[in-house]
Amino acid sequence: MGILDGKRILVTGVLTEASIAFAAARLAQEQGAEVILSSFGRQMKITSVIAERLPQTAQVIELDATNDEDLAALPERLGGNIDGIVHAIAFAPKDALGGVFLDTPFESVSNAMHVSAFSLKSIAVAAKPALNPGAGIVALTFDATVAWPVYDWMGVAKAALESTARYLAKYLGEDDIRVNLVSAGPLKTTAATSIPGFEGLEAMWGDRAPLGWDQKNTEPAGKAIVSLLSDWFPATTGEMVHVDGGFHLTGA
Repeated sequence: MGILDGKRILVTGVLTEASIAFAAARLAQEQGAEVILSSFGRQMKITSVIAERLPQTAQVIELDATNDEDLAALPERLGGNIDGIVHAIAFAPKDALGGVFLDTPFESVSNAMHVSAFSLKSIAVAAKPALNPGAGIVALTFDATVAWPVYDWMGVAKAALESTARYLAKYLGEDDIRVNLVSAGPLKTTAATSIPGFEGLEAMWGDRAPLGWDQKNTEPAGKAIVSLLSDWFPATTGEMVHVDGGFHLTGA
């Protein structure tokens, strides 16, 4: 028996096998869950191919988290109630990353905020009619309590995401819905490698993380997500779990 036996979980943001979202989807299936993936537009084909590489091929539904029609159709597209959501959606234009913080126009900031932060609220509210009591929502962040080199406006968007998760935890608690965050260390995912200069962050992790850090291993983050989705954390909400080898506790 697995800790997600009988549960249905929606996982967003699966585009490659190297992603944390894919690891979460795979581990959720291994722990007994039925997994549904979401994608949209041209990415639908990519996600459908990746869905076949899971232990059991997952259904892929269309969901653009910035599209009101897609959000309104989400409960019907889910085909029944669900017990959890993995929010693994983030995007920032190139002129919002890589050390250009002072020059980024608001249009790019607004785009990053909408996709990377507001989408958590959008999906949670859209899915609320289909969320069973005791459901868990887990969003991926990169600890935004500090300022990181080159992360720039994505860091600001992640700070907004973290705050959004706390407010959702407050307002959804009365419906017995938990909302938590997982902050993983830098991993060689598509999202990370697209950030100019991100390799500088990767380099410091191996030296400072007390437990060490494997930049290619998404399984620890996936396990944390699955654990938070399960019934083993029934009274935990609004929390950020660090899965970073302990890097966050070091001062230098």
